[in-house]
Amino acid sequence: MKVLYFSWIKDNIGKNEEDLSLNDNIKTISDLINYLITINENYKKAFSDMSIIRFSKNMNLVNIDEMIDNDDEIAFFPPMTGG
Repeated sequence: MKVLYFSWIKDNIGKNEEDLSLNDNIKTISDLINYLITINENYKKAFSDMSIIRFSKNMNLVNIDEMIDNDDEIAFFPPMTGG
């Protein structure tokens, strides 16, 4: 799975993308986040306020309970603004 990070999420984690292989316990975006925050404090800080993070799966906006698998591209980013 390719995981992309944007804006201050990228800044907190220290990378803009990574490739992960999911185990069978990670079935949703929520599960993925719960896994990521165990990696280190940078991830924990980046995902500390889930109300200000949006998600996409294969370039489509989705909810936190969206099902995922190893063939997906998941992106995390702050809310978008118009202009």
